[in-house]
Amino acid sequence: MVKPVAVEPIKAAMAFEFSRTAPPPGFPALPPIPGGRYTDPAFLALEQQHLWKASWLYACHIDEIPEPGHFIVFRRTGSPILIVHGKDGVVRAFYNTCRHRGAPLVKESTGKVEGLVCQYHGWTYGLDGTLMNLRDKRDFPDFDATCYSLGGIACERFGNWVFVNEAPSPRPLQETLGEIAEMWADIQPGQTRFVHKKSYHVKCNVKVLLDAFLEVYHLKSIHQQTVDRFLDHRGTAIYLWPHGNSLMVTPNRRPDWEDPGTRGMLKLASASEITAHHNPSYHLYPNLVTPIADSGIPFILFWPCGPREMEIEVVWFAPDWGGGPLNPLWEKRIANFERILYEDTQFAEYIQESVESTGYRGLNLNYQERRIYHWHEELDRRIGRERVPAHLAVTPMLRPFVVDTIAK
Repeated sequence: MVKPVAVEPIKAAMAFEFSRTAPPPGFPALPPIPGGRYTDPAFLALEQQHLWKASWLYACHIDEIPEPGHFIVFRRTGSPILIVHGKDGVVRAFYNTCRHRGAPLVKESTGKVEGLVCQYHGWTYGLDGTLMNLRDKRDFPDFDATCYSLGGIACERFGNWVFVNEAPSPRPLQETLGEIAEMWADIQPGQTRFVHKKSYHVKCNVKVLLDAFLEVYHLKSIHQQTVDRFLDHRGTAIYLWPHGNSLMVTPNRRPDWEDPGTRGMLKLASASEITAHHNPSYHLYPNLVTPIADSGIPFILFWPCGPREMEIEVVWFAPDWGGGPLNPLWEKRIANFERILYEDTQFAEYIQESVESTGYRGLNLNYQERRIYHWHEELDRRIGRERVPAHLAVTPMLRPFVVDTIAK
């Protein structure tokens, strides 16, 4: 669960935020973030190669591939990635590409198989990716089948959640999560159940919408009749972690407030005080935002579909209810969340039009919006500062404010 030493520091940080009249001493004025980072084709190509093709990305929940042979095809990075539950219980990921001439091993987006068979020429692979057989071996002289296993992709589980990474030798997922892994223990990641998944297409660069979910500065303008009625943005405590991860915890306006949409739902007794009675919103770099609660967990995922289009995917998980039908209250809860999501997306297309105009110079961020600047600093680190054009680079400012642990 959340480390006991971390609860009081978070509460103290929220109290400080309520009391301050300016940013804390020593916090710098943040330079503008160049607008071209949202529109420049060369920069977006660097982002695609060094970020989306080289990061740990949430792919699926084990409930979606519950038994050996179950598979799902993940296409969010532009590559068809086959994620399959092996006969040994291990979940693995491969490119959905036969080693012969590149034909697919499966054509469906999800299903169940006993083995993997090339749809074109019949090469056969085990669920662990090993080449088992091929037609007309006599026509492949000196052929060593052990050299032709499927192209594997890094695939790791955190609890019941499956992540993939196309980098050749990525840093382990647990190391990337850092303190998040410890703080999520109170929601029992190994016991979560899949509830619902839906994607929404939005006509803007993926960063335009992601930015909105990294701050609460917009609450009083956009969410007057919803979130702003119970959250007090003035007390939001923010933590910047290594690898681009971050957390913001926003207090309720009333200490005794309870979300009426969760009344009657199963709640985790193991949830910490922060999870149960405040509003922690975690960001796992680059594109996963999750405002966890003791009654359920939404993964809000931001996926690029090109320079001017993206999808926001919302996946819901619940505490393990022990079998039987899902609580019907979930239908109303998801519908309520969709209304809030509409509030966040309503201006995205217009913002995209604006950032492409000659009048747009870039983002001018305040202290409350420092998670956005942290995101961009990490992007430059991943691309490599030597590769980022000078006029599009972000000046490193926040390293002194990045912590390994909240307890410090």
